[in-house]
Amino acid sequence: MVELKTRASIDAMYEAGQIVARTLTAVREAAGVGVSLLELDEVARDVLREAGADSPFLGYRPSFAPTPFPAVICASVNDAIVHGIPTAHRLRDGDLVSVDCGARLGGWVGDSAISFTVGRARPADVRLIGTAERALAAGIAAAVPGNRIGDIAHAIGTVCRTGGYGIPDGFGGHGIGRHMHEDPGVPNEGRPGRGLRLRAGMAIAIEPMLIASGRDDWHTAPDGWTLRTNDGSRAAHTEHTVAITEDGPRVLTERR
Repeated sequence: MVELKTRASIDAMYEAGQIVARTLTAVREAAGVGVSLLELDEVARDVLREAGADSPFLGYRPSFAPTPFPAVICASVNDAIVHGIPTAHRLRDGDLVSVDCGARLGGWVGDSAISFTVGRARPADVRLIGTAERALAAGIAAAVPGNRIGDIAHAIGTVCRTGGYGIPDGFGGHGIGRHMHEDPGVPNEGRPGRGLRLRAGMAIAIEPMLIASGRDDWHTAPDGWTLRTNDGSRAAHTEHTVAITEDGPRVLTERR
């Protein structure tokens, strides 16, 4: 069931989304060669704590997971696509890092992700991340009343495939609001004009995931959480929480 949010509810989600935005900015600024993923998780915890928010990630356990998630960010490095658990791994020069973060404030949730490089960036990684960001922008632009979920999926998929990149099978965005994952699902590839019609008041998380090699296959790491590319190629992940309004898409996790 899709819950339509009121203007006041969307404003409340914006407050949660801005905490997510500040958290991701702080994590990116703290990331550098020699910094551990656990240290980045501590940075995120500090921002959430100071804002009076809690994490919808910490302790989350969907049906596929063997254990509750132990951190407030997902930190996925190089061939990790999404859901990476922060560890003592210290970032190395040239690493590609994707960080996903959520915040819950006043009963409403925001969710967003960024990808970036540490130290000297590989040109191929810069192109991969730039394409992920363009795919996200294309998906957001399609999130208007009267369009359908398939229009968002098609916009994202077109950018990804035109760039020569793979799209992980079975993963995409989702509805969001009082809970981190709500209806509807938002695929990263699909046919235009198909699927649920978009209405003002819907809130969704749009999140392209790209695999550099152009392949779509992946596997779950032994930790039961991290999704990795099968061929070891690098991946990028971007995400925003977006409200669909009569005035157009409103990005609730926009970073300033």
